[in-house]
Amino acid sequence: MSLREQLKELHPMQRFRESAIGRSIWRVPDPKTPRDAAAKHWASFFMHIYPVKMRKEEIGFRYSWYLGISSLVLFLVLVATGVILMFFYVPSPQSAYLDIQRIQTDLPFGQFLRNAHRWAAHLMVFVVAAHMARVFYRGAYKPPKEFNWVVGVVLLVLTLLLSFTGYLLPWDQLAYWAITVGAAMAGFVPFLGDISKKLLLGGPEVGATTLLRFYVLHVAVLPLLLALVVTIHLWRWRKDSMLSPARTEDDLPIEEFVPVKEES
Repeated sequence: MSLREQLKELHPMQRFRESAIGRSIWRVPDPKTPRDAAAKHWASFFMHIYPVKMRKEEIGFRYSWYLGISSLVLFLVLVATGVILMFFYVPSPQSAYLDIQRIQTDLPFGQFLRNAHRWAAHLMVFVVAAHMARVFYRGAYKPPKEFNWVVGVVLLVLTLLLSFTGYLLPWDQLAYWAITVGAAMAGFVPFLGDISKKLLLGGPEVGATTLLRFYVLHVAVLPLLLALVVTIHLWRWRKDSMLSPARTEDDLPIEEFVPVKEES
């Protein structure tokens, strides 16, 4: 059977992948052997940094309760709802509170969007804390995974900072006094207290500069940092998943590993 006849029998998607344009996008054909699967894995820009195989135990529900992926899903919900809310919010003391009111009353599904954003933020703090408690309880912070534990602590701090910076944006009495107390606490940091307080407030007291700084931190600086650190965290988890505190990869039977499927 000629190559042209073989291509006609393929599914249209497979036919496209086997074409010249498809091969330029998918550099490796569909795997038929473990070696093909590994080659396809290494050829992917997004997958080559991950190991080709990992332990079955670490991808099961009983091992992690899926708290890590739940945190990531909640972060994606926050990004999606936050981007929509940004179209209808201006970080100005004169309009911030009124914008929140308009979002809740005039915007279609506005109340749902704001509640989804707020409750996702609360749940993310809870799930990240639960995830770290589970890791600590299981001793998963021990060698060779101690670096990823430090990365997780950084993620917890960034999550709390995101929650705190978003607290000021409604510009109501609760937000005003929360940042007033928070800035006063930052002022007692040894050696850096005055600098920290001035950086947060942007002046001697809470005002328009404070709102703008918290807005930029909340919608740009902290989310980008969190996304970067999450990428490092996932990379280290996948790289370290073949190891345990007491055993190395050479000590584990091959049955304990599964190939990592290509992610779409």
